[in-house]
Amino acid sequence: MPNIAYSASQKRKRISSVVSILSIFLILLIDQVSKAVVSSRLSPGQSIPIIKNVLHVTFIKNTGAAFGLFKNSTWFFIAVSVIAVVIIGAILLKAIRNDKFFGNFILNLGLILIMSGALGNLIDRVSLRYVIDFIDVRIWPVFNFADSSITIGTALLIVSFVKFDKDLNV
Repeated sequence: MPNIAYSASQKRKRISSVVSILSIFLILLIDQVSKAVVSSRLSPGQSIPIIKNVLHVTFIKNTGAAFGLFKNSTWFFIAVSVIAVVIIGAILLKAIRNDKFFGNFILNLGLILIMSGALGNLIDRVSLRYVIDFIDVRIWPVFNFADSSITIGTALLIVSFVKFDKDLNV
């Protein structure tokens, strides 16, 4: 009769996998639902103040990258996003397989956030040929939850590299 009891390592690997998948799905869901709501209720360029002169919801069709740079480079950004998702996915899988996911949780959370953001904007680029941006703080270019996820994820990677080991020993 096969031993059906999981070792502690197998349990951690399973939990790591579930945490990763659920986190990516939840962040992606928040991003895509928020974009769907904005695009279904506002016309491009339309803005609604939430806190006047501080926070507005402004529907922008962004064909470029962050801050609207490199407009009409959709195929380039699709390729970069696919490459980023594949590389980050491989790093996360390696961390899970080697039972090191929780050993550097800040790094792996950063990777999950970047991957989720890249997937969110990739879905827009593939399906719409532009990215829906809508968070408008008036002193910064309009952005979305995927952009925020990428930015926070990058900050966590930097913290991880400064605070912990400087290599990707996952």
